[in-house]
Amino acid sequence: MKQITVKDFSVTGEEFQLAYDSGLELLKTTPQPTAEEIGRYYESDDYISHTDGERGLFEKGYQVVKARALKNKLKIVSSYVKPSGTLLDFGCGTGDFLVEAKKSGWATIGFEPNASARSRAESKGLSLIDDISNIPENSVDVITLWHVLEHVHDVYYHLSLFSRLLKRDGILVIAVPNFRSYDAEVYGAFWAAYDVPRHLWHFSRNAISKLAALADMRVINEHPMMFDSYYVSLLSERYKTGKMNPIRAFWNGFRSNQKASKTGEYSSVIYILKNK
Repeated sequence: MKQITVKDFSVTGEEFQLAYDSGLELLKTTPQPTAEEIGRYYESDDYISHTDGERGLFEKGYQVVKARALKNKLKIVSSYVKPSGTLLDFGCGTGDFLVEAKKSGWATIGFEPNASARSRAESKGLSLIDDISNIPENSVDVITLWHVLEHVHDVYYHLSLFSRLLKRDGILVIAVPNFRSYDAEVYGAFWAAYDVPRHLWHFSRNAISKLAALADMRVINEHPMMFDSYYVSLLSERYKTGKMNPIRAFWNGFRSNQKASKTGEYSSVIYILKNK
């Protein structure tokens, strides 16, 4: 796979390279902003996962779909572990998933480094922590990362830490975009899920399995995120043409899910991991 140039369409307009790691089968955003530099790339009201935005039809629609997606996420989690233990949501954003988890009976822990999103989460009555390394080992039943792993600088360190924090029968739930999906192929450098440089890494399904193995974990199941192909296609159309083009975006999203029903290469995938 050749290195490609991708633009930050959301905030700065800067260009970045996606370098392919053939060993891990992932793409790396280069240059990667440091932990000290990355904050400015999130400074936008358009970064909806940090704002709870409902300014226009698109954002209102997103919030409606998000409410339904939250219930589906909880349903998936609860099919592996009964909702009575401890759930850590790493990168919890404005806290909506934790609110629903708390209602369902989970004892919740949240971690969110963005100050604005953290403030919104705390305003919903949630208790967030500053450092997950202070959590006792073998004490957490479920750890979730909903489109978060791609933002983490040191993926191996965090996967190894999550492995230690989980109870013997605990699960790690990771949702990330899949750059081998059909919609990624259609939109190329305009594919919105690249979202450079906020997304430092871009994963294939094989990459998740290989990274899990490095942390002495294994992928036990996958679940598709069906809505993501439509949402990403809408944004990708805007980046490519300056307009949403909903009919074309819907068609590409539909085709992506249709093809993935045979290949497993959905726009975004939820991976369920356990310790070996």
